[in-house]
Amino acid sequence: MSQTWVPQACTLPTEEQPLRIAEFDDLFAGSLLAADRPEALRARLTLAADAEDSARDLAGRETGCCSFFSFAFGHDAAGRVLMDIAVPAERITVLDALVTRAVAASKARS
Repeated sequence: MSQTWVPQACTLPTEEQPLRIAEFDDLFAGSLLAADRPEALRARLTLAADAEDSARDLAGRETGCCSFFSFAFGHDAAGRVLMDIAVPAERITVLDALVTRAVAASKARS
């Protein structure tokens, strides 16, 4: 998969970007149960309950280099992790691409 969803505003050193993308791919491939768009500028990814620590760690590191991302976490009634990702309007294409990539990585494991 390409890394076209990585925005130019990313401050992560270029040589580290493929590693971060691989971490997201691994998280999505191993844990993504559903992806929804409750609002245009917000995505909700439902992850397996055992992915919470990894998802929080990855989200924290991503926010450090791409400060326009906003991550929030919760749980549904079944105990699954709800990972909400929000972006400002000028970054909607990044969110679109991230969700597309998440779904593709999840389907690749099937």
